[in-house]
Amino acid sequence: MIKFPGLIDIHVHLREPGAEYKEDFSTGTAAALAGGITTVFAMPNTDPPILDQASFSAAAALAEAKACCDYGIYLGAAEHNARDAAEVSNLAAGLKLYLDATYGSLLLENLSSWTDHFEHWPRSRPIVAHAEQKTLAALLTFSYIYQRPVHICHVSRKDEILLIKEAKRRGIPVTCEVAPHHLFLTEEDGKNMDSGRASVSPRLASLSDQQALWENLEVIDCIASDHAPHTLKEKDGNHAPPGFPGVETTLPLLLNAMQEDRLAKEDIIQKMFVNPKRIFSIPDQQDTWVEIDETHSYELTGPELFTKVKWTPFEGKRVQGLVRRVVIRGETVFQDGECLAQPGFGKNIRRNNPV
Repeated sequence: MIKFPGLIDIHVHLREPGAEYKEDFSTGTAAALAGGITTVFAMPNTDPPILDQASFSAAAALAEAKACCDYGIYLGAAEHNARDAAEVSNLAAGLKLYLDATYGSLLLENLSSWTDHFEHWPRSRPIVAHAEQKTLAALLTFSYIYQRPVHICHVSRKDEILLIKEAKRRGIPVTCEVAPHHLFLTEEDGKNMDSGRASVSPRLASLSDQQALWENLEVIDCIASDHAPHTLKEKDGNHAPPGFPGVETTLPLLLNAMQEDRLAKEDIIQKMFVNPKRIFSIPDQQDTWVEIDETHSYELTGPELFTKVKWTPFEGKRVQGLVRRVVIRGETVFQDGECLAQPGFGKNIRRNNPV
Protein backbone atom coordinates (compact mmCIF):
# COMPACT_ATOMS: atom_id res chain seq x y z
CA MET A 1 0.00 0.00 0.00
CA ILE A 2 1.02 3.59 -0.64
CA LYS A 3 -0.64 6.55 1.03
CA PHE A 4 -1.82 9.86 -0.39
CA PRO A 5 -3.45 12.84 1.30
CA GLY A 6 -7.13 13.33 0.49
CA LEU A 7 -6.99 14.65 -3.07
CA ILE A 8 -8.88 17.67 -4.42
CA ASP A 9 -10.68 17.93 -7.76
CA ILE A 10 -11.35 21.60 -8.41
CA HIS A 11 -13.43 21.06 -11.56
CA VAL A 12 -16.49 18.80 -11.58
CA HIS A 13 -20.00 19.13 -12.99
CA LEU A 14 -22.46 17.40 -10.67
CA ARG A 15 -25.51 18.40 -12.76
CA GLU A 16 -27.66 19.31 -9.79
CA PRO A 17 -30.01 21.13 -9.89
CA GLY A 18 -31.72 20.49 -13.20
CA ALA A 19 -30.12 17.39 -14.71
CA GLU A 20 -30.10 14.88 -11.86
CA TYR A 21 -30.70 12.05 -14.33
CA LYS A 22 -27.04 12.48 -15.41
CA GLU A 23 -25.52 12.94 -11.94
CA ASP A 24 -26.34 14.41 -8.55
CA PHE A 25 -24.43 15.40 -5.44
CA SER A 26 -24.78 11.91 -3.96
CA THR A 27 -23.63 9.84 -6.94
CA GLY A 28 -20.99 12.32 -8.07
CA THR A 29 -19.35 12.54 -4.64
CA ALA A 30 -19.51 8.75 -4.19
CA ALA A 31 -17.68 8.50 -7.53
CA ALA A 32 -15.14 11.00 -6.21
CA LEU A 33 -14.44 8.83 -3.15
CA ALA A 34 -14.03 5.79 -5.39
CA GLY A 35 -11.38 7.82 -7.22
CA GLY A 36 -9.51 8.86 -4.07
CA ILE A 37 -10.93 12.40 -4.13
CA THR A 38 -12.06 13.82 -0.78
CA THR A 39 -12.99 17.36 -1.91
CA VAL A 40 -14.73 18.43 -5.13
CA PHE A 41 -15.63 21.87 -6.49
CA ALA A 42 -18.96 21.89 -8.35
CA MET A 43 -19.40 24.08 -11.42
CA PRO A 44 -22.30 26.56 -11.73
CA ASN A 45 -23.67 25.82 -15.24
CA THR A 46 -26.65 23.99 -13.82
CA ASP A 47 -30.35 24.53 -14.55
CA PRO A 48 -30.99 27.11 -13.24
CA PRO A 49 -27.39 28.35 -13.19
CA ILE A 50 -25.85 29.42 -9.88
CA LEU A 51 -25.71 33.20 -10.18
CA ASP A 52 -26.83 34.82 -6.92
CA GLN A 53 -27.78 34.29 -3.29
CA ALA A 54 -31.03 32.44 -4.04
CA SER A 55 -29.63 30.00 -6.62
CA PHE A 56 -26.48 29.43 -4.57
CA SER A 57 -28.48 28.69 -1.42
CA ALA A 58 -30.66 26.20 -3.31
CA ALA A 59 -27.65 24.33 -4.65
CA ALA A 60 -25.90 24.45 -1.27
CA ALA A 61 -28.94 22.93 0.44
CA LEU A 62 -28.93 20.02 -2.01
CA ALA A 63 -25.22 19.47 -1.47
CA GLU A 64 -25.55 19.63 2.31
CA ALA A 65 -28.20 16.90 2.22
CA LYS A 66 -26.52 14.63 -0.33
CA ALA A 67 -22.73 15.03 -0.56
CA CYS A 68 -20.62 12.05 0.54
CA CYS A 69 -17.32 13.96 0.39
CA ASP A 70 -16.38 17.56 1.12
CA TYR A 71 -17.20 20.16 -1.50
CA GLY A 72 -17.22 23.74 -2.65
CA ILE A 73 -19.60 25.40 -5.12
CA TYR A 74 -18.70 27.99 -7.75
CA LEU A 75 -20.75 31.03 -8.67
CA GLY A 76 -21.22 31.71 -12.36
CA ALA A 77 -20.41 35.03 -14.00
CA ALA A 78 -23.23 36.33 -16.20
CA GLU A 79 -23.59 39.55 -18.16
CA HIS A 80 -25.34 41.49 -15.39
CA ASN A 81 -24.73 39.74 -12.06
CA ALA A 82 -21.36 41.13 -10.91
CA ARG A 83 -22.77 42.74 -7.76
CA ASP A 84 -25.13 39.85 -6.95
CA ALA A 85 -22.32 37.33 -7.28
CA ALA A 86 -19.93 39.37 -5.15
CA GLU A 87 -22.45 39.38 -2.31
CA VAL A 88 -22.14 35.59 -2.00
CA SER A 89 -18.39 35.43 -2.63
CA ASN A 90 -17.43 34.47 0.93
CA LEU A 91 -19.42 31.22 0.62
CA ALA A 92 -18.26 30.24 -2.87
CA ALA A 93 -15.29 28.23 -4.11
CA GLY A 94 -14.66 30.95 -6.67
CA LEU A 95 -16.16 32.79 -9.64
CA LYS A 96 -16.36 30.90 -12.94
CA LEU A 97 -16.10 32.85 -16.19
CA TYR A 98 -17.15 31.06 -19.38
CA LEU A 99 -15.36 33.00 -22.11
CA ASP A 100 -15.56 30.41 -24.90
CA ALA A 101 -18.46 28.33 -26.17
CA THR A 102 -19.31 25.59 -23.71
CA TYR A 103 -22.20 23.51 -22.39
CA GLY A 104 -24.85 25.78 -20.89
CA SER A 105 -25.90 29.41 -21.17
CA LEU A 106 -23.21 31.28 -19.25
CA LEU A 107 -21.08 32.58 -22.13
CA LEU A 108 -19.69 36.07 -21.34
CA GLU A 109 -19.40 37.91 -24.65
CA ASN A 110 -19.02 41.55 -23.61
CA LEU A 111 -15.74 42.95 -22.32
CA SER A 112 -17.72 45.35 -20.14
CA SER A 113 -19.02 42.32 -18.23
CA TRP A 114 -15.48 41.06 -17.72
CA THR A 115 -14.61 44.47 -16.31
CA ASP A 116 -17.60 44.46 -13.94
CA HIS A 117 -16.61 41.11 -12.50
CA PHE A 118 -12.94 42.02 -12.14
CA GLU A 119 -13.91 45.21 -10.34
CA HIS A 120 -16.53 43.74 -7.99
CA TRP A 121 -15.31 40.21 -7.21
CA PRO A 122 -13.20 40.29 -4.00
CA ARG A 123 -9.46 39.84 -4.43
CA SER A 124 -9.44 37.19 -1.71
CA ARG A 125 -11.48 34.90 -3.96
CA PRO A 126 -10.26 33.08 -7.10
CA ILE A 127 -11.42 33.92 -10.60
CA VAL A 128 -11.54 30.75 -12.70
CA ALA A 129 -12.05 30.79 -16.46
CA HIS A 130 -12.77 28.68 -19.48
CA ALA A 131 -10.58 30.62 -21.89
CA GLU A 132 -8.99 29.30 -25.07
CA GLN A 133 -6.66 30.70 -27.72
CA LYS A 134 -7.28 34.44 -28.29
CA THR A 135 -9.69 34.61 -25.36
CA LEU A 136 -6.93 33.28 -23.12
CA ALA A 137 -4.62 36.04 -24.34
CA ALA A 138 -7.30 38.63 -23.60
CA LEU A 139 -7.85 37.25 -20.10
CA LEU A 140 -4.12 37.38 -19.35
CA THR A 141 -4.25 41.05 -20.35
CA PHE A 142 -7.04 41.58 -17.81
CA SER A 143 -4.97 39.78 -15.17
CA TYR A 144 -2.04 42.08 -15.93
CA ILE A 145 -4.12 45.28 -15.96
CA TYR A 146 -5.95 44.49 -12.73
CA GLN A 147 -2.95 42.74 -11.16
CA ARG A 148 -5.09 39.96 -9.79
CA PRO A 149 -4.79 36.18 -10.13
CA VAL A 150 -6.73 34.15 -12.69
CA HIS A 151 -6.90 30.36 -12.93
CA ILE A 152 -7.27 28.82 -16.40
CA CYS A 153 -9.32 25.63 -16.74
CA HIS A 154 -8.51 22.57 -18.87
CA VAL A 155 -5.58 23.87 -20.94
CA SER A 156 -5.31 21.61 -23.98
CA ARG A 157 -3.13 23.17 -26.68
CA LYS A 158 0.59 23.73 -27.15
CA ASP A 159 0.28 27.45 -27.87
CA GLU A 160 -1.86 27.90 -24.74
CA ILE A 161 0.54 26.22 -22.32
CA LEU A 162 3.48 28.10 -23.87
CA LEU A 163 1.60 31.40 -23.55
CA ILE A 164 0.86 30.69 -19.88
CA LYS A 165 4.50 29.74 -19.36
CA GLU A 166 5.63 33.09 -20.77
CA ALA A 167 2.99 34.96 -18.77
CA LYS A 168 4.28 33.36 -15.58
CA ARG A 169 7.84 34.24 -16.54
CA ARG A 170 6.78 37.87 -16.89
CA GLY A 171 5.09 37.91 -13.49
CA ILE A 172 1.44 37.76 -14.54
CA PRO A 173 -0.41 36.03 -11.66
CA VAL A 174 -1.86 33.10 -13.60
CA THR A 175 -2.33 29.44 -12.63
CA CYS A 176 -3.74 26.64 -14.74
CA GLU A 177 -5.02 23.09 -14.78
CA VAL A 178 -5.08 20.25 -17.29
CA ALA A 179 -7.66 17.48 -17.58
CA PRO A 180 -6.64 13.81 -17.77
CA HIS A 181 -8.38 13.29 -21.11
CA HIS A 182 -6.03 15.86 -22.63
CA LEU A 183 -3.03 14.12 -21.07
CA PHE A 184 -4.05 10.62 -22.13
CA LEU A 185 -6.22 11.00 -25.27
CA THR A 186 -5.71 12.81 -28.58
CA GLU A 187 -7.86 13.57 -31.59
CA GLU A 188 -6.60 10.30 -33.11
CA ASP A 189 -8.12 8.39 -30.18
CA GLY A 190 -11.33 10.31 -30.76
CA LYS A 191 -11.53 8.94 -34.29
CA ASN A 192 -11.84 5.45 -32.79
CA MET A 193 -14.90 6.47 -30.72
CA ASP A 194 -18.42 7.12 -31.88
CA SER A 195 -18.36 10.78 -32.86
CA GLY A 196 -20.66 11.92 -30.07
CA ARG A 197 -18.68 10.10 -27.42
CA ALA A 198 -15.51 11.91 -28.51
CA SER A 199 -17.15 15.32 -28.09
CA VAL A 200 -15.55 17.35 -25.31
CA SER A 201 -14.82 21.03 -24.71
CA PRO A 202 -12.03 21.95 -25.21
CA ARG A 203 -11.79 19.33 -27.95
CA LEU A 204 -9.29 16.51 -27.95
CA ALA A 205 -6.13 17.99 -29.40
CA SER A 206 -3.20 16.75 -31.48
CA LEU A 207 -0.34 14.56 -30.38
CA SER A 208 1.90 17.63 -30.59
CA ASP A 209 -0.43 19.50 -28.22
CA GLN A 210 -0.43 16.56 -25.81
CA GLN A 211 3.35 16.26 -25.87
CA ALA A 212 3.63 19.97 -25.05
CA LEU A 213 1.53 19.44 -21.93
CA TRP A 214 3.80 16.62 -20.76
CA GLU A 215 6.91 18.63 -21.58
CA ASN A 216 5.63 21.55 -19.51
CA LEU A 217 4.34 19.77 -16.44
CA GLU A 218 6.13 22.31 -14.25
CA VAL A 219 3.88 25.03 -15.72
CA ILE A 220 0.69 23.09 -14.88
CA ASP A 221 -0.43 23.87 -11.33
CA CYS A 222 -3.34 21.44 -11.03
CA ILE A 223 -4.81 18.32 -12.59
CA ALA A 224 -8.61 18.37 -12.52
CA SER A 225 -11.05 15.94 -14.07
CA ASP A 226 -13.58 18.32 -15.68
CA HIS A 227 -16.04 15.53 -14.81
CA ALA A 228 -18.90 16.35 -17.20
CA PRO A 229 -21.33 13.42 -17.35
CA HIS A 230 -23.92 12.98 -20.09
CA THR A 231 -25.91 9.81 -20.76
CA LEU A 232 -24.93 7.51 -23.60
CA LYS A 233 -28.31 8.20 -25.16
CA GLU A 234 -27.36 11.88 -25.31
CA LYS A 235 -23.81 11.21 -26.48
CA ASP A 236 -25.01 8.87 -29.22
CA GLY A 237 -27.75 11.25 -30.39
CA ASN A 238 -27.70 13.73 -33.25
CA HIS A 239 -26.59 16.69 -31.11
CA ALA A 240 -24.16 15.20 -28.61
CA PRO A 241 -23.29 17.57 -25.76
CA PRO A 242 -19.58 17.92 -24.96
CA GLY A 243 -18.09 16.27 -21.90
CA PHE A 244 -16.65 13.12 -20.35
CA PRO A 245 -17.20 11.59 -16.90
CA GLY A 246 -13.84 11.57 -15.14
CA VAL A 247 -13.76 12.19 -11.38
CA GLU A 248 -13.47 8.46 -10.70
CA THR A 249 -10.81 7.64 -13.27
CA THR A 250 -8.39 10.57 -12.90
CA LEU A 251 -6.29 9.10 -10.10
CA PRO A 252 -6.11 5.58 -11.62
CA LEU A 253 -4.83 7.10 -14.86
CA LEU A 254 -2.23 9.16 -12.98
CA LEU A 255 -1.19 6.16 -10.88
CA ASN A 256 -0.69 4.20 -14.08
CA ALA A 257 1.45 7.02 -15.48
CA MET A 258 3.41 6.91 -12.22
CA GLN A 259 4.06 3.19 -12.77
CA GLU A 260 5.30 4.06 -16.26
CA ASP A 261 7.68 6.69 -14.78
CA ARG A 262 5.90 9.52 -16.56
CA LEU A 263 4.94 11.09 -13.23
CA ALA A 264 6.21 10.89 -9.66
CA LYS A 265 4.02 10.45 -6.61
CA GLU A 266 5.10 13.94 -5.57
CA ASP A 267 3.76 15.35 -8.87
CA ILE A 268 0.29 13.95 -8.15
CA ILE A 269 0.33 15.30 -4.60
CA GLN A 270 1.52 18.71 -5.78
CA LYS A 271 -1.11 19.06 -8.50
CA MET A 272 -4.08 17.50 -6.72
CA PHE A 273 -3.45 18.56 -3.13
CA VAL A 274 -0.75 21.15 -2.41
CA ASN A 275 -1.47 23.59 -5.24
CA PRO A 276 -5.29 23.43 -5.08
CA LYS A 277 -5.11 24.12 -1.32
CA ARG A 278 -2.87 27.12 -1.93
CA ILE A 279 -4.70 28.61 -4.93
CA PHE A 280 -8.17 28.22 -3.44
CA SER A 281 -7.31 28.72 0.26
CA ILE A 282 -8.75 25.31 1.16
CA PRO A 283 -8.67 24.46 4.88
CA ASP A 284 -7.06 21.28 6.15
CA GLN A 285 -9.06 18.05 6.33
CA GLN A 286 -7.91 16.54 9.59
CA ASP A 287 -7.12 12.80 9.72
CA THR A 288 -7.80 12.36 6.00
CA TRP A 289 -5.92 10.09 3.60
CA VAL A 290 -6.18 7.61 0.71
CA GLU A 291 -4.66 4.12 0.60
CA ILE A 292 -3.60 2.74 -2.78
CA ASP A 293 -2.71 -0.81 -3.79
CA GLU A 294 0.00 0.05 -6.30
CA THR A 295 0.37 -3.56 -7.48
CA HIS A 296 -3.25 -4.12 -8.51
CA SER A 297 -3.84 -4.07 -12.28
CA TYR A 298 -7.34 -3.88 -13.76
CA GLU A 299 -9.40 -2.51 -16.65
CA LEU A 300 -11.50 0.64 -16.47
CA THR A 301 -15.09 -0.31 -17.33
CA GLY A 302 -18.10 1.96 -17.37
CA PRO A 303 -20.70 -0.36 -15.80
CA GLU A 304 -18.54 -0.71 -12.67
CA LEU A 305 -18.24 3.04 -12.09
CA PHE A 306 -20.21 4.91 -9.42
CA THR A 307 -21.20 7.74 -11.77
CA LYS A 308 -24.81 7.55 -12.93
CA VAL A 309 -23.90 7.59 -16.60
CA LYS A 310 -21.89 4.33 -16.40
CA TRP A 311 -19.44 4.96 -19.21
CA THR A 312 -15.90 6.25 -19.69
CA PRO A 313 -13.86 7.31 -22.74
CA PHE A 314 -11.14 5.06 -21.30
CA GLU A 315 -13.26 1.90 -21.59
CA GLY A 316 -11.04 -1.20 -21.49
CA LYS A 317 -7.84 0.69 -20.62
CA ARG A 318 -5.68 -1.32 -18.24
CA VAL A 319 -4.29 0.64 -15.32
CA GLN A 320 -2.16 -0.25 -12.32
CA GLY A 321 -2.99 1.27 -8.95
CA LEU A 322 -6.31 0.76 -7.14
CA VAL A 323 -7.98 2.92 -4.48
CA ARG A 324 -8.52 0.55 -1.55
CA ARG A 325 -9.53 2.83 1.31
CA VAL A 326 -10.43 6.48 1.85
CA VAL A 327 -10.57 8.09 5.29
CA ILE A 328 -12.05 11.55 6.00
CA ARG A 329 -11.81 13.06 9.48
CA GLY A 330 -10.84 9.69 10.87
CA GLU A 331 -13.86 7.87 9.40
CA THR A 332 -13.54 5.24 6.67
CA VAL A 333 -15.79 6.47 3.87
CA PHE A 334 -14.75 4.09 1.08
CA GLN A 335 -13.24 0.62 1.24
CA ASP A 336 -12.71 -2.15 -1.31
CA GLY A 337 -15.24 -0.95 -3.85
CA GLU A 338 -17.94 0.15 -1.39
CA CYS A 339 -18.91 3.73 -0.54
CA LEU A 340 -19.51 3.78 3.21
CA ALA A 341 -20.22 7.50 3.59
CA GLN A 342 -23.86 8.43 4.04
CA PRO A 343 -25.29 11.27 1.94
CA GLY A 344 -24.81 14.45 3.93
CA PHE A 345 -21.48 13.38 5.44
CA GLY A 346 -19.59 15.84 3.23
CA LYS A 347 -18.93 19.37 4.48
CA ASN A 348 -18.95 22.66 2.61
CA ILE A 349 -15.34 23.84 2.91
CA ARG A 350 -16.45 27.48 3.07
CA ARG A 351 -19.15 27.13 5.76
CA ASN A 352 -16.75 27.45 8.66
CA ASN A 353 -13.86 28.92 6.71
CA PRO A 354 -15.14 31.89 4.67
CA VAL A 355 -11.76 33.25 3.61
